[in-house]
Amino acid sequence: MMTASPANRVQVALGDRSYDILIQPGILNQLGQVLQGVGCSGRVGVVTNPVVNKLYGIEVCRALTQAGFSPFLIIVPDGEQAKTVQWLAKILDALVIQRVERQDMIVALGGGVTGDVAGFAASVYLRGIPFVQVPTTLVAQVDSSVGGKTGVNHPSGKNLIGAFYQPRMVVIDPRVLHTLSPRQWIAGLAEVIKYGMIADKRFFAFLEEHVEGLRTRAEDVIPHVIRRCCEIKAEVVGGDEREVGRRRILNYGHTVGHALESWGHYKKWVHGEAVGLGMVQEASMAQYLGICSKDVVECQDDLIKRVGLPIMMPKMKFLDLWQAMQHDKKVVKGDIHCVLPRRIGDVCVVPLVRESIRKWFLVQQQAATKAAKVFRKPASRPRLARKK
Repeated sequence: MMTASPANRVQVALGDRSYDILIQPGILNQLGQVLQGVGCSGRVGVVTNPVVNKLYGIEVCRALTQAGFSPFLIIVPDGEQAKTVQWLAKILDALVIQRVERQDMIVALGGGVTGDVAGFAASVYLRGIPFVQVPTTLVAQVDSSVGGKTGVNHPSGKNLIGAFYQPRMVVIDPRVLHTLSPRQWIAGLAEVIKYGMIADKRFFAFLEEHVEGLRTRAEDVIPHVIRRCCEIKAEVVGGDEREVGRRRILNYGHTVGHALESWGHYKKWVHGEAVGLGMVQEASMAQYLGICSKDVVECQDDLIKRVGLPIMMPKMKFLDLWQAMQHDKKVVKGDIHCVLPRRIGDVCVVPLVRESIRKWFLVQQQAATKAAKVFRKPASRPRLARKK
């Protein structure tokens, strides 16, 4: 059986629901042995999408079969279009058709969307069957695969339907990140930067010093990045599993980010891009409200730009943004609660006052319009000297 050294293992401590995150290059082709080691057996529904299935479906099914499992594939669409009640129902239909029993399990092989919808299916089928997260995107490896948040979107807002349901294990193979498109890779770096902003200024400084390694997926940088993000999330989740207290800091960038995704009908940005834009806007809010200094905003925004993430908000009406934020799952008694930075590595959760945010929004829009005019203004041509 394959084992991971302590350096490659992070524990999420949740009592009898505790589990390990294994981080090891090449672990994917030994997945069956790993699952045997935690007492899994029987049928395995491998939920994945066409892109990931083409890259890794055969490898994963072979690894499971060689260890005595009986795998079968459940293919869902790539991207947010799979994160619906309709596709949840199709996964459940497949489990019923395959006569999956309570001792059997689901493997979520893919990015955050696949993990969310597959985990939710596992939580409700037969009132709960085991599932394992095998994340294949940077966003999923550093964030969404850890912590037990599962669910689907509603047309009015993101992640409004779901459950807290912890996986039996998270198995991370950094090797698979080399097949990500440049856009998906860079989008994932928003979640990485988020962890430095919310909890670890030394990690943030490490990111600043290794921008080139982040952009090029350097093998001496990425494993450390994945592990540190998982350590921070495991520590936060271990102290607040159901997001009633400190776990809310993990939503930095997501109040505005989720609103933008919903406003753009989940087509304009991929998740990480929206989170990056959300971080830029939420830091700007914090400065406007006197919660953080201009230096904090500039430091964060500079790193976001350097890794290649977009920072410009689209042209939209304040009412559209405000209404989209009101459908966020973090709304309490009608009040929008948002994570705002105080310093690098330190954030707070505050309720947003509509009139204050409306004024901030107008200032932002005016500044953006002014910047766009300066950018479009043609450079003046030097005058040629007249011939005498």
